[in-house]
Amino acid sequence: MRVARKEVIFAALLLGVAAIWGGAFVVMKDTLRRLDVNSFLAWRFIIATAILIAIRPAALKLIDKKFLLKGALIGSFLGAGFILQSFGLTMTSVAKTGFITGLYVVFTPLLGAVILRQRTHIWQWISVAIATVGLALLSYNGVNISTGDFLVFLSALAFASHISALGQWSSAMDVYALTIVQLGTCAVITTIASLKSGFHMPPDRGVWWAIIYTAVFATAIAFIFQTWAQSFMPATTVAVVLTMEVVFAAWFGVWFGHETMTAKILFGGLLVVTAMYLIILTENIKPKAVETA
Repeated sequence: MRVARKEVIFAALLLGVAAIWGGAFVVMKDTLRRLDVNSFLAWRFIIATAILIAIRPAALKLIDKKFLLKGALIGSFLGAGFILQSFGLTMTSVAKTGFITGLYVVFTPLLGAVILRQRTHIWQWISVAIATVGLALLSYNGVNISTGDFLVFLSALAFASHISALGQWSSAMDVYALTIVQLGTCAVITTIASLKSGFHMPPDRGVWWAIIYTAVFATAIAFIFQTWAQSFMPATTVAVVLTMEVVFAAWFGVWFGHETMTAKILFGGLLVVTAMYLIILTENIKPKAVETA
């Protein structure tokens, strides 16, 4: 099976996004002990949005009412995902949060099939299944379901909705302007969410550096790449490639966080990599159309 150069390029961009997000876990781990989650997210999205506007203010002229409504809806899914995940994380383990969040790889094709009436090829479902098993090996521990687990489950649905909505609309919209609207919407949502416990200033230079890193690399640059890639690639393919975030988080945890590399983690990572390679390899295989009388 021949893989087009375009698929390889965009898969590489998404892989870079997954690596940045995986590395952000290491950066944020200590930071979130010194600044509450919602204030951290608010600063992250405010700075990321401001940077994008400062670099290309002319992009704002491309945003009309219809563009704003679609972009705000996409951004609302993203903001809801981050908030639900953050609240869930305070009530469940990091490992279970990683696994349950990664279930967006399952929900994305399901949303496409049920809501958007999209046909999904058998190889895509196989890739989703392999990725899910890999995620379970990487981060799942225990079967007890808590309130935190349920909130993270809802965040996975929100992230899947974000990926699906991007896949549906991004090809007809300016990538840069759409990224501004998405992140601006997240900035508004997370700022409002932070008001309940107080919107706090970063307490020290280390927290500021963590915010700047995540705002520039894990937000502004990462979401431009994701939005651009999704204007060309199917949502299910994007979801499978982005599950590499959990793999990178595990690997960075071993390399920089002095965590233990186990056979379970290694095999789980290999399964996710296999799923990513398989879905890129088979992306151009189209599901057969259903014949109608």
